[in-house]
Amino acid sequence: MQPNITPLKTSDDSITFHNSDVDETYHSKSGAIEESLKKFIQPSNLNKLRRAVILDFCFGIGYNSACAIDNFQGDEIEIIALENDENILNKIPDLNPDFKNFKIIKELIKNNENRQIKILNTPINQDNRPDIPLKITLIVDDAKNTLKDLPDNFFDIIYFDPFSPKKCPDLWTEDVFKEIARVMKKGANLTTYSCASQVRKNMIAANLLPKDGPIVGRRAPSTIAIKE
Repeated sequence: MQPNITPLKTSDDSITFHNSDVDETYHSKSGAIEESLKKFIQPSNLNKLRRAVILDFCFGIGYNSACAIDNFQGDEIEIIALENDENILNKIPDLNPDFKNFKIIKELIKNNENRQIKILNTPINQDNRPDIPLKITLIVDDAKNTLKDLPDNFFDIIYFDPFSPKKCPDLWTEDVFKEIARVMKKGANLTTYSCASQVRKNMIAANLLPKDGPIVGRRAPSTIAIKE
């Protein structure tokens, strides 16, 4: 049976969805766009990079990738996005969030039927700047399996955004973070919304150094983890 995925307006007027299978929303109810910007993109040091290679782990409806594209100020950006649920991807064409480049996300999942990998090469249109090269690849498969096929020391930034450790514990394990660490460059960072103690222990066991990230929409901080 397919999960019931229902739209929900968050406090910043952006739309997220509730997934009945896990009984969670894809974003914080305090603001879906706010969460992408303040918990993921801003703490990731995106704009210290001239060329950014990003892993969007659990792509969902594409807000983290769209927000990264909108806010990138360098010269070239590549995103590899992982998502296993066609049902949530199929919600994207009807969304119109306040991202300048969300049309890129829509184009990426266009003609969605019968495909596992979709690659889009397109320029980012920034105000008062030449078009910036973008390559974005969406891989529709189990993220843990896909990780094993990704190259060593490849990514500058990881946006790590599965459902919560309580609802989806198999994506927050030491083994997963070891695979994440393997594909990260030295000095690369991971941003995520969870600060659970076991999550941070698993990061440390994978030779990632976690620290507090921004506090947005709740009392607890998010997490930034660095590969030293």
